[in-house]
Amino acid sequence: MSTEKSIHQGRNVKRFREMLGIKQEGLAQELGQDWNQKKVSLLEQKDAIEDGLLEEVARVLKVPVEAIKNFDENSAMNIISNTFNSHDHSTLNAVNHHCIINPFEKIVELYEALVKSEKEKVEILKRQLEKS
Repeated sequence: MSTEKSIHQGRNVKRFREMLGIKQEGLAQELGQDWNQKKVSLLEQKDAIEDGLLEEVARVLKVPVEAIKNFDENSAMNIISNTFNSHDHSTLNAVNHHCIINPFEKIVELYEALVKSEKEKVEILKRQLEKS
């Protein structure tokens, strides 16, 4: 019996895309002319994504490949629970008592990536308006 957890990479791509406020059409456009909304939808349904493609998607989303490969909702919920309920001494908080990940640093990192993405979108829109 394997205790190895299964990470659904396609679902993680979708989560990060949605957190960054990017629609499937927008991701498709950034990935190139061979891409469309339907192809992104199919990608998000895949359990595992080929390394080269995963690296390209991570580059476009401006997140580390490891974030897509390793994001686990249960771990994230434990971190959030431990962070926001630190005064509570329940069993749930004892699970990750020696957690080495600083969730505030991760939140700041994601926020900075979001701001950078928004600035890049504004620049793309400016260039498109100038072409018109």
